[in-house]
Amino acid sequence: MKSLPRITLLCAALLAVAACSSNRVDPKDYSGFLKDYSRLQEAKSPSGDPVMRWIDPKVNINQYSQVFVEPSQFYPKPQPTAVISQQTLQEITRYFNEALRREMGSVMPLAKGPGPGVIVVRPAITAVSTSNEGLKPYEVIPIALIAAGVNTAMGGRDQDVDVGVEAAFLDGASQKVLAQVVRKGAGQELENDTQKLTLNDVKPVLDGWAKDMRASFLAAKQKGR
Repeated sequence: MKSLPRITLLCAALLAVAACSSNRVDPKDYSGFLKDYSRLQEAKSPSGDPVMRWIDPKVNINQYSQVFVEPSQFYPKPQPTAVISQQTLQEITRYFNEALRREMGSVMPLAKGPGPGVIVVRPAITAVSTSNEGLKPYEVIPIALIAAGVNTAMGGRDQDVDVGVEAAFLDGASQKVLAQVVRKGAGQELENDTQKLTLNDVKPVLDGWAKDMRASFLAAKQKGR
């Protein structure tokens, strides 16, 4: 059996790297936070990013007059590392709370708790991870691959930052699930595998998610009129 040409193998490797760095959600990324993933379908967020989403076709957002944003949590509970500290993890959830309350509070009044006429937002950050940056196209030649491998082995390669979120939207009185969404995002790259992750590295992702959530609510309100 003949071996595949080297250029074919290199191209395949490049495509695999590109797929890994995508914001597209794969079922293997599901955390178990949501009760039912079977209804999720591929969709686009208001900003154009790929998401997995389900919305109850019978729901009318205009029957709700307030929104209650539950404190965001990590699911499953993360273990701090030398790169991602416990302090940073706490800052991430705290900031995500603020971003969601800011954006959702611009759509409808914030409630102090669940109840009749209240829609509940239940968010969870399901991943914050770093990994070696994928190979750039100019590196997919034999000599450059050797250099890239040495750089990676020495810990000098840029690190991709991946963040995941899942959220359920519930009726505040019955706790019936009205909608749910799963999505991924990319934070700012780290220079190497020893640079510590900070809140600023993922702030744009968190802000983008919160703004997309606001835009989705506004679109649902318009549709329900």
